[in-house]
Amino acid sequence: MIIRKLQIIEDESVFLFGARQTGKTTLLMQQFPDAIYYDLLDTDLLNRLRQRPSILREMLDKRPEGTLIIIDEIQQVPELLNEIHLLMNRYGFRFILCGSSARKLRRQGVNTLGGRAVPQYLYPFVSSEIPDFDIDIAVNNGMMPRFYLSKNPQNMLKAYVSVYLKEEIQAESLVRNLKNFSRFLEVAAITDGEMVNYQNIAQDCGVSANTIKEYFQILEDTLLGFYIPAYTKTIKRKIVQSPKFYLFDVGVTNYLLGRKDLKRGSVEYGHAFEHFIVQELVAYISYSDNSNRISYWRTYTQIEVDVILGDAKVAIEIKSADEIMNKHLKGLKAFREEYPETRLMVVSLDKLTRTSDGIEIMYVYDFLRMLWKGEII
Repeated sequence: MIIRKLQIIEDESVFLFGARQTGKTTLLMQQFPDAIYYDLLDTDLLNRLRQRPSILREMLDKRPEGTLIIIDEIQQVPELLNEIHLLMNRYGFRFILCGSSARKLRRQGVNTLGGRAVPQYLYPFVSSEIPDFDIDIAVNNGMMPRFYLSKNPQNMLKAYVSVYLKEEIQAESLVRNLKNFSRFLEVAAITDGEMVNYQNIAQDCGVSANTIKEYFQILEDTLLGFYIPAYTKTIKRKIVQSPKFYLFDVGVTNYLLGRKDLKRGSVEYGHAFEHFIVQELVAYISYSDNSNRISYWRTYTQIEVDVILGDAKVAIEIKSADEIMNKHLKGLKAFREEYPETRLMVVSLDKLTRTSDGIEIMYVYDFLRMLWKGEII
């Protein structure tokens, strides 16, 4: 049994969000085997609660104060939040409300429980959760629980994207034209990890830039992607300020791009390797309740550092090379000119972890081990 890094906050009600199939239900069953559990994927239960949300009060009648109730797929019946609010206030019940989309819960008029439920997020597997973790498997298959150890994840990934389009997008009427959105998903994958240019993507998809902005918002709200902002503080150089966008798991990106059997040394492997490291950093910052945000730095003269942690506390260049040379350090050295106190490092496939000219060159396995021990930031 794999033990997940995320520990649900004790003695509080929680909104637990995560993309489909990240393992939310399994996690909750492991951590709270004695909780009352309602799954809104049960059609009969879903329909009855939609028709009369107050039936939840009757279902929980005579339960003792402090009872823990888990409701899965809460976004299916956002009106239920009024009843939950009442039950929390009147009876002292504790709820864990689980979902794969925050979109419905953000709309105007939906009860968000007045801040009485703490939001937490479950990501795909992270390296420290997997015994004998293999970077090549992660880069190829991604870190979704069902896909990481699959010998043939392509069919699973195809089904995953199809279910997402059918159940998250079409069923909830999030877009008017599913064909346009499907095309957008492919283009979003092509630009994964690149600066977002809404106008260029709009031209590729044959829709307006405003529509593309809305599509990206849908990906973010349904937890299928996230933005990485630019680090905009500057002393000398003029800095690019456009954000980057990543899909939530490198395996999904690989599928949408038709990438498979990625080999070390290829450009495609390098892109996937960078995505994976960013994915790990995003999860670490969330799970450790770390206040240091993640960003990237790029000048108008094309000098770039892949990751900046916090207010220039750590700068990280991500290279899939098996031998780090001076040419790989250019961005970090330029960043050091403006921020001489920053901790500088390169994460790579170079097995010789060492320090060169004040820059830490870290073998990927050493970096991941230190990251999850809290030794990077």
